[in-house]
Amino acid sequence: MNIKKTITGIACAALLTGCNLDYSEYSNYDEDYISESYENVIAIITNVYSMLDYDFGQNYSGGMLASACDEAEYAYSSNDICDFTNGSWSASNPQSVIWTDSYEAIQICNYYLENFQGMDFEELELNDDYKAQMFRYTNSFNEARLLRAYFYFNLARAYGDVPYFTETVSTDNVNTLTRTPVLQVFDSIMATCDELYTELPADYTNLGTSGISPSETGRFTCYAALALKARTALYAASPLFNTDGDESRWEAAVEANKAVIDTCLANGFQLNDYEDLWGTSNWSNTEMIFVRRYSKTTTGASSVLEGYNYPIGTTGGNSGNCPSQNLVDAYEMQATGLAWDEDGSGYDAENPYDGRDPRFEMTIAKNGDTWPTSYGTTLATYYGGTNGLPTSGATPTGYYLKKYLDGNIDLSSSSTYKTSVHSWITYRLGEFYLNYAEAIFQLTGSADDDGGYGMTAREAVNVIRNRDDVQMPEFEEGMTADAFWEKYQNERMVELAFEGHRFYDLRRWEEGDKLSSITEMNITLNDDGSYTYERETVSRTWDDKMYLFPIPQTEIAKNPNLTQNSGW
Repeated sequence: MNIKKTITGIACAALLTGCNLDYSEYSNYDEDYISESYENVIAIITNVYSMLDYDFGQNYSGGMLASACDEAEYAYSSNDICDFTNGSWSASNPQSVIWTDSYEAIQICNYYLENFQGMDFEELELNDDYKAQMFRYTNSFNEARLLRAYFYFNLARAYGDVPYFTETVSTDNVNTLTRTPVLQVFDSIMATCDELYTELPADYTNLGTSGISPSETGRFTCYAALALKARTALYAASPLFNTDGDESRWEAAVEANKAVIDTCLANGFQLNDYEDLWGTSNWSNTEMIFVRRYSKTTTGASSVLEGYNYPIGTTGGNSGNCPSQNLVDAYEMQATGLAWDEDGSGYDAENPYDGRDPRFEMTIAKNGDTWPTSYGTTLATYYGGTNGLPTSGATPTGYYLKKYLDGNIDLSSSSTYKTSVHSWITYRLGEFYLNYAEAIFQLTGSADDDGGYGMTAREAVNVIRNRDDVQMPEFEEGMTADAFWEKYQNERMVELAFEGHRFYDLRRWEEGDKLSSITEMNITLNDDGSYTYERETVSRTWDDKMYLFPIPQTEIAKNPNLTQNSGW
């Protein structure tokens, strides 16, 4: 990789305009030119924010990672995302966007840290906002370090042991690197987060005489440092990576995730209604620790997500990522808190969606729903229906996606509401209640033992279930360890659906067998107007080597010091 070319050739094709970050588009500028301008220097790190990952279908031709696990199935079997499940995934077809994008961002951060510190921009000294601008400049190096740690987490989560370096690597040396053990990478990330928690501001709008104007809401804060550490600690403790079963790893995960909860609550964060977690203004929701605002346009608005996922049979719809029956089954009965197939749950086979966890209706569009709301039409996902099979591209599962989509968007040519702002949830407070619950349960072996940390696993999960617009029955005291673990995994699947967690959760838990099949729902309209519902299990390809991504074969060929992940 030509490092200087990577740095100076940045051009934001996909601007994050809604981030209140001033993304610049520039190319073919050398280091001396960049150094001549304050704006050019700051733009280097500002543009790295545009490289943060999100899962709106940008990497897999519309496919989301939900369709590569048991949350969903992509409507078209030829889609790139299906390579994860049909046996086509390999070292020569490595789905390597995480590898390439992460290392590009890391090289940029390293280069910036080495080459652009110590400037004073004398030409700006007489400007009224000089102190604020110099704060932004000085703080950008803290941001660069946390951004680098963020991308290393993404690499380690996917590949395990990875080359780890914090200095610019020359073209001559880049193909001699070896892989650093994954726990060392995780520990380095957490150490960086500890340092940066005391260096990064809590926000960029209340900095006294150095206040930033206009305010910026899309940069990493001290809370983001806490969140990255906590998520990293959870992964480091999980079976896939914690192969020795080191109990201290779970203790560290407990402490890190409890710190997120306590610190955020003390500083104005709080859980909100579930339905408010996405939408045009979710970035300002008090549950959000950091969101990655997405846009393909200079106005900050887009309808790409809707175009991928609106139902076939609606204007502009391509079905896309269709929620699975596995996910539908995870939504318990609201009155009893029991799964659909548990005795006494209250489930009605003739009306299978009545009385379910309210998060079901907020996440999934089913037969008979008015969706998208802008079209005012009723979904017909039964066989022969407008939005059902055998129409080419219709949902194979019987369902369509709602979560993250703006149902008010109308993709017809005559519409005046064709786009809106979308924001990917990177860190939100709700995740860390669940992370804490898992960690304290694994540490104590009980859902009712707080281990001296002031909150049990059961209590942490119940905070999530007690949202005002959810109100699911609480987990009761005295659950067996097996019963709690099963319900915890189910709760995590429901709460974090389509937020990019499930794909990795099943891997870090080493429960890949759950990815060997998926369940669809076949719906038939009867002559009397009733419906018949029939589950169908569809096999998928799973091999334990898939717990980790394959190192791209092109990288192995270039670097004899790189070893391949087992089985690939």
